[in-house]
Amino acid sequence: MAKEYDLVIIGGGTGGYVAAIRASQLGLKTALVEKDRIGGTCLHKGCIPSKALLRTAEVYATAKRSEDFGVTAESVHLNFAKAQERKNGIIATLYKGVQHLMKKGKIDVYHGIGRILGPSIFSPLPGTVSVEMDSGEENEMLIPKNVIIASGSRPKSLPGLDIDGTSVLTSDEALELKQLPKSVLIIGGGVLGIEWASMLSDFGLGVTIMEYADRILPNEDRDISKEMQRILKKKKVKVVANAKVLPETIQKMNGSIAISAIVKGEEQTFAAEKILVSVGRRPNTENLGLQNTDIELDNGFIKVNKNYQTKESHIYAIGDVIGGLQLAHVASYEGIKAVEHITRQDPSPIQYKDVPRCVYSNPEIASVGLTEEEAKELGHQVKTGNVSFKAIGKALVYGDTDGFVKIIADVKTNDILGIHIIGPHATDMISEAGLARILDATPWEVANSIHPHPSLSEAIGEAALAVDGQAIHS
Repeated sequence: MAKEYDLVIIGGGTGGYVAAIRASQLGLKTALVEKDRIGGTCLHKGCIPSKALLRTAEVYATAKRSEDFGVTAESVHLNFAKAQERKNGIIATLYKGVQHLMKKGKIDVYHGIGRILGPSIFSPLPGTVSVEMDSGEENEMLIPKNVIIASGSRPKSLPGLDIDGTSVLTSDEALELKQLPKSVLIIGGGVLGIEWASMLSDFGLGVTIMEYADRILPNEDRDISKEMQRILKKKKVKVVANAKVLPETIQKMNGSIAISAIVKGEEQTFAAEKILVSVGRRPNTENLGLQNTDIELDNGFIKVNKNYQTKESHIYAIGDVIGGLQLAHVASYEGIKAVEHITRQDPSPIQYKDVPRCVYSNPEIASVGLTEEEAKELGHQVKTGNVSFKAIGKALVYGDTDGFVKIIADVKTNDILGIHIIGPHATDMISEAGLARILDATPWEVANSIHPHPSLSEAIGEAALAVDGQAIHS
């Protein structure tokens, strides 16, 4: 029997379930179709589990230097099974919470694979969603006025480099390891690769990063990238930039796995117990029934307009499946904006350069706005302020003084163009920078927002003063 809805959402990840909640708030009769578990990659295979393990790594690394704080711990060792148990407990708690939110919003949840049908007896337009139920029951037919595709993404690999889940892993398999290897070779020095390098080195593993670009974190400010490479080197992580990996050279031998790469014109071979492939994500656009519509793809991603409408104006798409910034908080906001457009709320567009970007390594990295290089390429004449955490009392109290805050401003307008942080609790502090960008603040305005002492946020105030050469403590 066909069921009618105002909105059907395909995909119950962060973008999908947030869109469903917003739709419910606005009075839409809403259904959510999810083939696995609500919460998607972020809750079950990404943000939450990886950050839980990163926190364990941070605590372990701190415990090993407890003598620095006047605390003598006779025996510090890592119980990785317990760390995994804690991680799974956090996931379970949040999963129950999301399920509760679906019931609270009276959102109908269908567990199965949703496919979009073309024009049929149910509707003259494409958009009816046929749900192949996990239970094996007869397909459910959902007839919506609007559809949001929020099917997300999955890890990708290099052509010719097969993921076997044992020796060659993606983050999906790495998060389920029962025990840690002694060494890992990470292919890809972007956000995910750096988080894993930080975690595994803090766990005491031998780590090598191979990055195709000329530096790790190529999308971050160059000064941030340079500082993170310095810190990783201090942790005995080997970073190999300008590395073109040769998948065809992979070979297993004596409990390890080796692969070669062209580095600065020469072929070099690298070996470890396991290889972790971290080269980005690919959109989940297969098996959605897109061929039954006029929806267009661009390099595999669904093409949308500024309101997240596809070529079929009643079918929207959000999150990783449309490309752009593949971040959970971006997917959530895109979902909200799409729903508000459906309900004619006239939502303001997302300014993607004002979206905070975070790397949950140790130390953390967070940024918003333009890098110095981007600002100059766009024709801005820039001035910068840079303050080290070594000058911040709270950082000394914490025992974490690596890193700095960098603020980039326009010489003519004095507007803040970008704020970049590497250091303790950077991801918690970046929201002040995001607000400064939204309010089109100047360094003077940020500096004159009184920052409590002692606090890590003083580094932002000091960096704002430093833009015009007026820093007090540095």
